[in-house]
Amino acid sequence: MANPKHTTNDFHPEALRLFDQFVHGDIDRRTFISKAGRFAGAFTAVGLLEALTPKFAYAQRIAGNDGCIQAQYVEVESPKGYGKVRGYLVKPVNITGKLPAVLVIHENRGLNPHIEDIARRVALENFIAFAPDALTPLGGYPGDEDAARELFKKLDQSKTQEDFVAAFHWLGQLPESNGRVGTIGFCYGGSLSNLLATRLPTLAAAVPFYGSAPPLEAVPAIKAPLLIHFAEQDERVNASWPPYEQALKSAGKAYQAYQYAGTQHGFNNDTTPRYDEAAATLAWQRSIEFFNQHLRTSA
Repeated sequence: MANPKHTTNDFHPEALRLFDQFVHGDIDRRTFISKAGRFAGAFTAVGLLEALTPKFAYAQRIAGNDGCIQAQYVEVESPKGYGKVRGYLVKPVNITGKLPAVLVIHENRGLNPHIEDIARRVALENFIAFAPDALTPLGGYPGDEDAARELFKKLDQSKTQEDFVAAFHWLGQLPESNGRVGTIGFCYGGSLSNLLATRLPTLAAAVPFYGSAPPLEAVPAIKAPLLIHFAEQDERVNASWPPYEQALKSAGKAYQAYQYAGTQHGFNNDTTPRYDEAAATLAWQRSIEFFNQHLRTSA
């Protein structure tokens, strides 16, 4: 479950906007603390930042040693990217027949414990899940969210994108895979899911959560059906949706889009007060149904 101490109702809306700017690199820590003080309420500015920072221990749903899954870290060759990418591979135990696969794409902090837990949740829905760590060339997720964000800025995104392309192709070729691979991504991962849909003609389904649009001129190249989740209070991401939707319509692409009332960016992340249980539960249910529909069919 999420941190029981706080919800979005405990924070001034402007404090939440400033935190969103901070986690996406638009302002630094000093600027956040300087500006957030007037909206901190019962918190100090530093306490406000601490309260909004992910608490992984509150939200782990599936232990890494859960008897229903088998999980391991593997390295995938990525000759067009950084050479190799390390990731977290999770499969159900006692696989019978071929299973569809899902590429799980993290936020702008790398493969943290929350995304590993998401991969385990996907595997428990009877999929093969693989969550690569974009920070592999910089030593991997460092165990600290602030440090991870700083490392993320140092990545060459053209190489990082190739690492995820390599992971996608590798995942579809696993002996246990039926060859049909979807993506699910959050924030940065949502944006990358949108982008990969323009680059991967064999992508079978894409589920971006609050991700920015890909280059609009690339939209006609999309082959995969899309299930797109948005938060209502997310001006930065939502600004890219109207032209993206128009491009999808103009190109005749298959998509579904949902905006969840009253939610903040990151509403699916149950390690932070921005988590919205009702919206996250519904979005997850829709996502699994979407994958079942599009990934379990024959190619």
